[in-house]
Amino acid sequence: MREALREARRAEEEGEVPVGAVIVLGDQVIARGRNQRELLHDPTAHAEMIALTAAAEHLQNWRLSGARMFVTLEPCAMCAGALVLARVQEVIWATPDPRAGAVESVFRIWEEPRLNHRVLSRKGVLEDECRGLLKSFFRRRRAED
Repeated sequence: MREALREARRAEEEGEVPVGAVIVLGDQVIARGRNQRELLHDPTAHAEMIALTAAAEHLQNWRLSGARMFVTLEPCAMCAGALVLARVQEVIWATPDPRAGAVESVFRIWEEPRLNHRVLSRKGVLEDECRGLLKSFFRRRRAED
């Protein structure tokens, strides 16, 4: 999770919402991602999506079976769905997203019985640190407006 947090801090330095993700296969980091919506002018450029694309490229395979993602914020509906489609084994996420979280906060996408893949989930790793980074970012953003 520390590597994902490092990516989140890089996103913040670039003026992005500070969310970071890494994908691990075995004990090796195979992909990294951070929010890049502003930079790429792309509403889908979430940290998870960037990391999924990089991991698929690295493996030359869209199936990421056995891979684990560490992400600093609970995935949204788009990202949760993409993680299912990519066959990611487990997602470890730091802090809930009460406005758009799709693991447990707003939706429970991974509990949908009709989906063909189950993503394991753990939450709360470095939660205080990741939540603090997001809160301070938005506090500064509101003060600038």
